[in-house]
Amino acid sequence: MTEQADQESLDEIILRLVRQRGVGKSICPSEAARVWAPHDWRAAMPMVRAAACALADAGLIVITQKGRVVDGRTARGPIRLALPRDMCKS
Repeated sequence: MTEQADQESLDEIILRLVRQRGVGKSICPSEAARVWAPHDWRAAMPMVRAAACALADAGLIVITQKGRVVDGRTARGPIRLALPRDMCKS
């Protein structure tokens, strides 16, 4: 599988998980890592965070920390991934 195919798959996993979680709720990035790379999910965490940042840049998700929207590139410590409130209408 190519790097691009891997990235698309990870993007799809993140989006599916936040949509399944629902309005006003979030997922831990490790949930996506465990689906994408179940045997080595810890090593996958930097790729999950990078994919989450790209999805946030595109406006498809928000990255939060302690309930506030943050930039995933500069946030230190635990983050959460969620649907933007304005996308929860559909």
